[in-house]
Amino acid sequence: LWRSQEGNWRELRSNVSTPCCVGTKETAFISAVTAAGLVHSVTRSCSAGNMTECSCDITLRHGGSATEGWHWGGCSDDIHYGMSFSRKFLDVPFKNITGKSGSGLVAMNLHNNEAGRQAVAKLMSVDCRCHGVSGSCAVKTCWKTMSSFEKIGRFLKDKYENSIQISDRLKKKLRRKEKSQRKIPIGKEDLLYVNKSPNYCVEDQKLGIPGTQGRECNRTSQGPDGCNLLCCGRGYNTHVVRHVERCECKFVWCCYVRCRRCETMTDVHTCK
Repeated sequence: LWRSQEGNWRELRSNVSTPCCVGTKETAFISAVTAAGLVHSVTRSCSAGNMTECSCDITLRHGGSATEGWHWGGCSDDIHYGMSFSRKFLDVPFKNITGKSGSGLVAMNLHNNEAGRQAVAKLMSVDCRCHGVSGSCAVKTCWKTMSSFEKIGRFLKDKYENSIQISDRLKKKLRRKEKSQRKIPIGKEDLLYVNKSPNYCVEDQKLGIPGTQGRECNRTSQGPDGCNLLCCGRGYNTHVVRHVERCECKFVWCCYVRCRRCETMTDVHTCK
């Protein structure tokens, strides 16, 4: 599977590594999410019995705590296989394609790939099922399971918002760009970037950035779709849009449908 998908991997990597994105916070997030998604998908397939190379995590069987009344059982997600597969699929081809495994940019990408995998491992949880007379829960069977990918995505989004800029010159190890912060260690789950992100608010055809002018926004939202954020402080225009549609349709015997013609007026806001 790894070799058969290498062509797709090359295409994905070439699409991501456009001039506007190389070494930025956005690239770091994409790398981490891609690696985490591969771990999550492969591991789920293993647990579901859809792959012949793996199944449940058998290393946990016959363990537990008899004194506390629980033992390992069920089908624990074999995240070790999923992480190993992700490393072979994403990391090894990357080194072979670039031919510069010692460069700072490659080391940064490999770190961000691993950060995505570590996020899946960190958010593993333990589920249990009770056994006993009348639901007394005298004994519990427990197994390890991955969190939903939505939860993993939120975790990585937080890491993206607090990503760390590093020096583009690789010496013995990755280090922070700011000299005053270089004694602060870089965690395995931190996302790293080299280049600052371009200004996505303004159109730049050379970099393939469309800008946000003319984008429809939500005036009442405080999220990324809100006019305050999406319009980058430039303000927005409001115009009224007239919608005409058929409504209150009824079947008339026999045999046609009679509808009214309804009109609605909606305020639409677009960025200046």
